Amino acid sequence: MKKAFLVVALAILSLSMVFAAGSKEEGSTKGQYVIKTGIGYNDQSLQYKTLEFMKAHLEDATEGVVTMELYHSSTLGDDLAILEGLQLGTVEMFCGTIGPASQWSNAVKLFDLPFLFTSYEEVDALLDGPVGQEVLDSLKPAGMIGIGYWENGFRQLTNSKRAVRTPEDIVGLKLRTMPTPVPLATFKLLGANPTPMNFGEVFTALQQGVVDGQENPWETILANKFYEVQKYATNTGHVYSPFGVIFSQKFWDKLPAEYQESVREAVFAARDFNRAKARESEQEIIAELSKYMEITILAPEEIKPFQELTRPVYDQFAEEIGPELVQKAIDFLENL
Repeated sequence: MKKAFLVVALAILSLSMVFAAGSKEEGSTKGQYVIKTGIGYNDQSLQYKTLEFMKAHLEDATEGVVTMELYHSSTLGDDLAILEGLQLGTVEMFCGTIGPASQWSNAVKLFDLPFLFTSYEEVDALLDGPVGQEVLDSLKPAGMIGIGYWENGFRQLTNSKRAVRTPEDIVGLKLRTMPTPVPLATFKLLGANPTPMNFGEVFTALQQGVVDGQENPWETILANKFYEVQKYATNTGHVYSPFGVIFSQKFWDKLPAEYQESVREAVFAARDFNRAKARESEQEIIAELSKYMEITILAPEEIKPFQELTRPVYDQFAEEIGPELVQKAIDFLENL
């Protein structure tokens, strides 16, 4: 009887050890791969809410094996600092305005060309297709793995001096632009005095009168309360500036294939969430901004003079960006 009891006890003990080992092993995989990322915008922005959506989706899909640490309000530095962090391996993911990545790839400057896109349908088709992927792949030599694009939106013009309805209204305005060459050339052609500046400095520069205006998507203008220091806004839509979703190759190469696929799926799910929310709310955002600003809505024919004046930018930068890539993008959009 004692012998039988001992056998049963030993069996129970063995099973307990197996289950305990299994639980320990399972627990040790939680948070095994951590994706740290940060943005310049605040935690009320759609960009941050998109990151929260991706975090929930990814952590659920991987049962917590892959987790995300999110930072906002430039806690990790500006976009350029985070891109440099990808190379160093101190940051795993970038999801900011792709423009600053032109320091490593001239192909990125394709999206700076003025009036390349005229609709969201064109945006989605090109970004999610082979041309968009070619731009992302151009970052591989710099140790960056580009996965996709999120919505940043068409950039609109604001200033504190006067309503802008014609190109002549831009002449003489001191405008903050992204610190990349194409926007500088574009606004010089329009007669402005463009000033390159990192995003985190923009509000203070506007407030102190260092610059008269800036250009950013509607959602960014609202989320960052630029209306507090800007009186006028115009729907120039001169550039569609996407958020690039890019990973550190050092991190990516350590990630097993199954989790690489989970990350891709989470990026694309967040992209769809992001675009839908941004486009649904665009008119609501304009209506909200109109409470504080004088909004000028230009008809398509009123935008044509701006397009014509800035077209020489294509010739100026085609060689630098890559003539074949520029022509490929133009042909693709014309044939949609």
